[in-house]
Amino acid sequence: MSQDTILDDGTHDRRPIQPREKLDFKLNSGIPRFWNGGDPFKTRLFDAMSITFPVGERYFISTVRNYRDQITAPHLQEEARDFIRQEAQHGMVHIQFNKLLEKQGINVPWMERMLDAKFRWQLKWWPKSFNLAYTAAAEHLTAMMCTTFMERREIVEPFDHRVRAMYAWHSIEEVEHKAVAYDVMQKVAKVGYLQRVAGLVYFSIEYPIGVMWTMNQMFKADGFGFFKRLGLWAKGLWWMYKPGGVFLPALGYYLTYYKPGFHPWQHKEMTSYEAWTEAFNRTGDPVVASDALNLLAR
Repeated sequence: MSQDTILDDGTHDRRPIQPREKLDFKLNSGIPRFWNGGDPFKTRLFDAMSITFPVGERYFISTVRNYRDQITAPHLQEEARDFIRQEAQHGMVHIQFNKLLEKQGINVPWMERMLDAKFRWQLKWWPKSFNLAYTAAAEHLTAMMCTTFMERREIVEPFDHRVRAMYAWHSIEEVEHKAVAYDVMQKVAKVGYLQRVAGLVYFSIEYPIGVMWTMNQMFKADGFGFFKRLGLWAKGLWWMYKPGGVFLPALGYYLTYYKPGFHPWQHKEMTSYEAWTEAFNRTGDPVVASDALNLLAR
């Protein structure tokens, strides 16, 4: 099924939220500096996103917790609890990965402090409802990127297999809990259409700018001069935004969030979900499960 497909009958194809804890991705050593096919741009794109995850996941948890005592539906209470467990695990694993980036000379603590200050400011000064709308929008784009990246073999095959396993697991769980913040926003916080789409507009502008700024700091730490960085950006941005590139095929998916009546479960993404979960349930090994997912990537 294509990335921008909406289920025609409007039914919700929910996948159960299954927190998976204490996983071993074998991230301790031996991962190359440019682990994504030797390409600095493609590597640092994912590394920059990884730096945002521990702080960002804590913020997402806070925005849902703000409404947790108002959730009365038992199934949504359970989903909110499992959402928090999954997001906490994601933060812990990416902390481990980010320590590898520190060893490469990337000033991860400084970047995390800046991001933490930003989110603390948002929690203090923004209405609770808009913080939640921001989280719901972020979850929509994250689910979109899971399919954008993990369902395309030409994108994921060059990954170091351990890093691919980490992102595959993260993607699977993002798809499982993609509607939790949205349901709390709609059913509990009663956020209206304008505030909902404003959260997406803001995130769509702010997050890419933050990631690209972080990537540029990484390129400097890698020793690339101005003209070399310019070349990396020209080639990398074309790879990302050209027709048929990374993001343009997912434009339809992105735009559905702006439709009145939208719900995240109207999308069915990660067509390799069953292959990953079967392999993981059989072996308990996320690296083996990632290999099964990669075999089915288009």
